[in-house]
Amino acid sequence: MTNATGTDPHSSAHPVPPEHGVLQLGPLHPVLEEALASEFSALLLPEDPAEQDRFLARHADGVRVAVGSGRTGVGTDLMRRLPRLEAVVHFGVGYDGTDAAEAAARGIVMSNTPDVLTDAVADTALALYLDVLRRFSAADRYVRQGLWESAGNFPLSRHASGRRVGVLGLGRIGRAVAVRLEALGCEIHYHNRRPAPGTGYPYHGSAAELAAAVDVLVVAVPGGPDSAGTVDAGVLAALGPDGFLVNVARGSVVDEPALVAALQEGRLGGAGLDVFADEPRVPAALRELDTVVLLPHVGSATEETRREMAELALRNLRGYLTDGTLVTPVA
Repeated sequence: MTNATGTDPHSSAHPVPPEHGVLQLGPLHPVLEEALASEFSALLLPEDPAEQDRFLARHADGVRVAVGSGRTGVGTDLMRRLPRLEAVVHFGVGYDGTDAAEAAARGIVMSNTPDVLTDAVADTALALYLDVLRRFSAADRYVRQGLWESAGNFPLSRHASGRRVGVLGLGRIGRAVAVRLEALGCEIHYHNRRPAPGTGYPYHGSAAELAAAVDVLVVAVPGGPDSAGTVDAGVLAALGPDGFLVNVARGSVVDEPALVAALQEGRLGGAGLDVFADEPRVPAALRELDTVVLLPHVGSATEETRREMAELALRNLRGYLTDGTLVTPVA
């Protein structure tokens, strides 16, 4: 897209800093990208490292606000190369792509897009829960491969209703998952850093204690360094060979090699995964296991949700550039 002068405001060859000092980080929703270009004359950070160096040498001093997603935020190195950065607006509830500690130390404020994606992600968790226990995707493959005719009936699966389910991270999404599972007659348990008042659900003091008390563990904690590796070999062992894992949080929360080993060796019953440690690369071992349901990080990927996320990100950006406030600031 070109502006009135015939130049491309997203081009690294733009001769001056953007009017509002806005920098776009990676691809975003079309509604958001359109507004960044037309309303804010935002520049787009190149992906190639060499081009990025030249771009930053020319434009870094003019950047006040960076707009990215949960995964394409402002990492430590980039943040240090943007001396006048004041705010980071995230398209997504997660912000683990941004160095939050460095931002806090520098007084850089951040926003995300909570609430608007809660239902979509909770629906995804429910779908994974039903699929991994009842093995619907595996049964679909069984029919498509002609095995129903040649090999007989599909093997029996597990009952999904009335299970004891542990929710790891009883925030907005975790609570929405719990409500959906209660409708199936499930008994909800949870673990947070501290008990959540007013829930009525049994609280457990650690992820391992929670896993030992339930049949299925649903992971809904925020990503980032504080939660990395929370679901480790010990937690998986506590779930046991009849237990199941559902992850709609971040791949970094689960020790992926430990998960692969537990599944391969039959020490875990199955897993429903929407997120992975090194997206979009999924370990071949996981793809080969019929006890695992794999989704390409589509938890919030509905047209309605993504549009609402884009609109909320824009409200945060407009608010900050108007009066220095964010609609949904990250604490």
